[in-house]
Amino acid sequence: MDLRQFLMCLSLCTAFALSKPTEKKDRVHHEPQLSDKVHNDAQSFDYDHDAFLGAEEAKTFDQLTPEESKERLGKIVSKIDGDKDGFVTVDELKDWIKFAQKRWIYEDVERQWKGHDLNEDGLVSWEEYKNATYGYVLDDPDPDDGFNYKQMMVRDERRFKMADKDGDLIATKEEFTAFLHPEEYDYMKDIVVQETMEDIDKNADGFIDLEEYIEFPGRLGGSDG
Repeated sequence: MDLRQFLMCLSLCTAFALSKPTEKKDRVHHEPQLSDKVHNDAQSFDYDHDAFLGAEEAKTFDQLTPEESKERLGKIVSKIDGDKDGFVTVDELKDWIKFAQKRWIYEDVERQWKGHDLNEDGLVSWEEYKNATYGYVLDDPDPDDGFNYKQMMVRDERRFKMADKDGDLIATKEEFTAFLHPEEYDYMKDIVVQETMEDIDKNADGFIDLEEYIEFPGRLGGSDG
């Protein structure tokens, strides 16, 4: 299989792996797209390239010679070949693409973990997160940037408590991951629905009318979905 055939196969697997619809939610933490490039394989495989490697890793490939790219791709393919039989199956490609999708989540958690584990005890308490994220708001409760930080803090605390399974207001890394990316955890689905409902239900009457739904920029299947 040459490189072009491999990319065509990758394109098909990307379509399968991305077939599950996702919702964009107006929350504190936002999920980036797999690529900012247009997904049009008739023009190029750039989107699949980003989805397969991760956008940041794909950028490093752009700086390599064809020989270097081939060598690095060979090393990646060996990782994809889970059963080490010398062949990459469609299922193995799909699993790799799903892994690439999740990789940015783990990188985001690691980055934020360092900024919020203030006492470096391997845990993040609600007090640590609140002080690191909203400390300046507590000193200036009415900032002039138009954001309602008090409301955001209340929502974050509610979500933190939901992610904190044992209720001690101290998050392990797994619980912190559930807090930052609740859409990835089944036990956090209720909070995702609640926050999405609050984002759409502008008049806070407990219902979503047609006008609210149409005006919500992150609606599933909408122009931005």
